[in-house]
Amino acid sequence: MRPTWADISLPAIAHNVGLLAELVQPAELCAVVKADAYGHGIVPVARTAAQAGATMLAVALVDEGRRLREADIDIPVLLLSEPRPNEFAAVVEHRLTPTVYQGEGLAAAAAAAATAGERLPVHLKVDTGMARVGAPPAQVLMLADAIAERGTLDLAGVWTHCAVADEPDNSFTAYQIEQYNHLLSRLRLAGHHGFSRHLANSAVAMAHPAGRFDMVRCGIAIYGIPPSPAMAAHLPLQPAMTVRTEVAMVKTIAAGTPVSYGHHYRAPADTQLATIPIGYADGWSRRLGVCGGEVLIGGRRRAIAGMVTMDQTMVDCGVDHPVAPGDEVVLLGRQGDEEITATEIAERLDTVAYEIVCQLGRRVPHRFS
Repeated sequence: MRPTWADISLPAIAHNVGLLAELVQPAELCAVVKADAYGHGIVPVARTAAQAGATMLAVALVDEGRRLREADIDIPVLLLSEPRPNEFAAVVEHRLTPTVYQGEGLAAAAAAAATAGERLPVHLKVDTGMARVGAPPAQVLMLADAIAERGTLDLAGVWTHCAVADEPDNSFTAYQIEQYNHLLSRLRLAGHHGFSRHLANSAVAMAHPAGRFDMVRCGIAIYGIPPSPAMAAHLPLQPAMTVRTEVAMVKTIAAGTPVSYGHHYRAPADTQLATIPIGYADGWSRRLGVCGGEVLIGGRRRAIAGMVTMDQTMVDCGVDHPVAPGDEVVLLGRQGDEEITATEIAERLDTVAYEIVCQLGRRVPHRFS
């Protein structure tokens, strides 16, 4: 078996969920487990989150919800995007709670529920400034009325999503909360009551108490990763993922020896060059070797040497400590007193930590503890 894997700490997931659930009380916690639980493994993470205090799970795709039901996970599952009309039969079959924001989706939801002889709870999403999906505020009352008029639908939630909450000093989050509150007032005046109100993602849940309402939807924080570097000190989150491999080969190269495709790296001195069996086909960015990427070997930081290739990566190990085939390599996580975080890797690549964990490839097996 190829010696490259990801260790996923389910106790860390449970710690983070418990920490967030306590923070946001009396609001409930919805654990976002879309995208294979941000690369951590949807079924084990969902089970752990439910046991640790999450009262709802959230996914992006009907198929993700189906996987949860087939694993006998029974708590409510919210679909964060409106399904296609032909998917609503599966929504009803698997007891998923869809988000709706278009007339066509609402009609398809009602028809699927009627065919099954059931009432279907739906959540209505409004766009308050993300400009992605969601009904324009001017249409929300019309859609809420349409849901109430249908004999097979229940308005179970009204929600929105914040665009810049991971920037603690950005005033636009307060603006979105204000707009959402205004919309809720209009719904109440129109006679709509009893639905769950939710706006908060991880960043809002952690830093904006006024945005917690009845429920918060936490994604990145339950995996132990702060929503942004600026929020790293907000809560003692525990990273859940460690990516490991082993040294496959070691050779001594002379100063000036070019390494990897394009010869962008030349050994600054005589050195031990280790090859490790992980590459960009595993989701490890090709650019890490030219933007300061490092790994941990023997508890020491070692520079990635040259372009990461499809299946392998070279590492400059210096000459101060011997390195041998079989030595453990940590690409993400802690080894000894050193730690490489998803946030650090993201900053080197000018992206976000979400992408680092989500892009881990299917060739990398997960080991759950």
